[in-house]
Amino acid sequence: RNLMTVRLARDLGAESISEIARRLGIGDWPPYLSTALGAGETTLMRLATAYAMVVNGGRQIHPALVERIQDRDGKTIFRRDERPCEACSVPEWHPGLQPPVLPDTRDQVLNPLDAYQLVHVMEGVIQRGTGRRALSIGKPLAGKTGTTNDSFDAWFMGFSPDLVVGVYVGFDTPRSLGDNEQGASAALPIWVEFMKGALADAPATPFRTPSGIRLVRIDAKTGLLPGPDTATVITEAFKPGTEPTMVSGMQDDYGTYGDPGAGAGTGGTLPARPSNPYGGAAAPAPGGLY
Repeated sequence: RNLMTVRLARDLGAESISEIARRLGIGDWPPYLSTALGAGETTLMRLATAYAMVVNGGRQIHPALVERIQDRDGKTIFRRDERPCEACSVPEWHPGLQPPVLPDTRDQVLNPLDAYQLVHVMEGVIQRGTGRRALSIGKPLAGKTGTTNDSFDAWFMGFSPDLVVGVYVGFDTPRSLGDNEQGASAALPIWVEFMKGALADAPATPFRTPSGIRLVRIDAKTGLLPGPDTATVITEAFKPGTEPTMVSGMQDDYGTYGDPGAGAGTGGTLPARPSNPYGGAAAPAPGGLY
């Protein structure tokens, strides 16, 4: 798994990863491939803020402890939110008066489609990955476990559509938490217990899907469209034009789509398909997303 992550980081470029970390306020890291494996230092607050930007469609967020201060007469003397709102000061409320609409002046630090794809991937962590324990909450959730070398640190960062919560477990003076202690076993149970209470009366609101995202059912093993032999089907989020067009298990003169072992019987590999014989975009390389 780590090799896959480093190869992806190499393809994207370490500079790009460091730039995104700076943009999200996670940290100012040098452009090393090891940052893709968690080598860069950060804080729980910074990481929670970054996750909040992701679930908010890539809009920048500045965390604050104090939202508003009023004097004893109810007059606001401090307001963190400095967006203009003329309708917020109406002298009295009456039936039929609509709530004021505030302009969203936050900077866009991530493409909304990219941000939603991250959310959707982390939903998979809860549904079928290391965060499955959180399924007991019974609400739409997403998140990610994290464990450092020798179990020195255990993390779980997770969120609902409206609440981000991070849990860190570790010693002030770094040392191992114990054999086999991981984010899923040390941090996730704390997160689940908190979220059960925090979301007890909250509706099961799905994550907001930005315009343009394509939700496509795919073969969980190959990442291609489901075929007659597909065992497990999942839904993944794609940008327009990036959806798979090949059907898993479909054959042509070059072999079988989605078969990582195709061509092995002849002692070689499949030649590159020059084009998609079934129409549409060029065929993906054998193997797919999973």
